[in-house]
Amino acid sequence: MAQPTPKSSVEVVLVALSTPILVGIYKEGALQESIVSEQKTSEALPILLRDIMQKYDISRVYFARGPGSFMSIKLVYIFLQTLRIAKGIELRGCDAFAFNDNAPIKATGNLFFVKENGTIVTKILRDVEPKPFRLPKRLESLACTEETSPLYILPAVKA
Repeated sequence: MAQPTPKSSVEVVLVALSTPILVGIYKEGALQESIVSEQKTSEALPILLRDIMQKYDISRVYFARGPGSFMSIKLVYIFLQTLRIAKGIELRGCDAFAFNDNAPIKATGNLFFVKENGTIVTKILRDVEPKPFRLPKRLESLACTEETSPLYILPAVKA
């Protein structure tokens, strides 16, 4: 009987803070494959990761932990923590600004998340088009840490 071919070991980058969801497959730190999904996070995440795990052995996942959609952040965090526990996959958290060159990130209406002196705040900005998120070509360019707790930054609600 033929032995099954061993799966390649890869690292995965996941940006699921808004649509589209971005997934990058990295070997030896270099982007090998990009996956884009227009589905909702709750629908896309299980299918995307199932398909990747069938094809590859995931050693580590880098993910955008916020700011962004509160529900997406929560779903991604719970999903990835479950993978970490069940499969022993290492996690690294990045703030979302690592994926859009530190540009403002849409919160709601004219309210945007911005990073000022290392602190994330909300500001009203007019006539600003949010810069799309993108996957880095190499993992070395990502500023991620072992801190994986969600960056829940909720804009103030005005009465």
